Amino acid sequence: MRLPFALLAVALPVVAGAQTAIHHCIGSSGNPVFTDQPCASMQASPVRASPIPEGAPSSAPMMLCAATRDDLRQGVIEAFAQQDANRLAGLMLWNGYGKGAAIADIEMLAGLVRQPLLGIDFPGTPAPARSAAAPYPATVSAAPPAPMLVLDVADRTGTGARQWHFDLVHRAGCLWLRNAD
Repeated sequence: MRLPFALLAVALPVVAGAQTAIHHCIGSSGNPVFTDQPCASMQASPVRASPIPEGAPSSAPMMLCAATRDDLRQGVIEAFAQQDANRLAGLMLWNGYGKGAAIADIEMLAGLVRQPLLGIDFPGTPAPARSAAAPYPATVSAAPPAPMLVLDVADRTGTGARQWHFDLVHRAGCLWLRNAD
C-alpha cells in the first residue's frame, strides 16, 4: 500500500512541472484561440491585456459594500459628486422590494443625486439625563430607535433643503441603506 503513495509523491512534482503556459490568441479567422503553443506558430496574433486608461485607479478595486459608517458616508459623497444613482443604489439593501417599488426608488435616487448634498448625519438618541431625585427615566421605550442616515439635500428650486431618511441595516458584514421615506 505504501508503494502507490511513494510513486504518487515522486510523480506529482514531475507532472506539475510539465504544465505549460496557455497562450490566448486571435486566429486568422478572428476567433479566439487558446493553445499551449506560441501564437506565431499558429498563424495567430497574441491578445495583450488592455492598457489602463489614463487617470483610472490602478490599485485597489472599488469597494463592494460599506463596512463602517465612514465607508458609507464616503460612498454617499462619491455618488453625489458623480451624480451617480447607480453608485447610491449599490449602497442599498434591495431584498423584499417589489418591481414597482424598486423602480420608484431608483427613479427617486436618480433625482436625488442631481441635487446638491448639504449634509450627512447619523443621528443618535442620547440617553435621557438622570438626576439623583429621578435615577430612572419616567418612561421606558420597548426598543431603541433603528440606526439611521439622514441626508440634507437642496430642493429643486435651490431656495430650501429637504431631508431624506434611510434606515441602516447590518447584514453580512456590511452596512446597507434602506429607504425610510
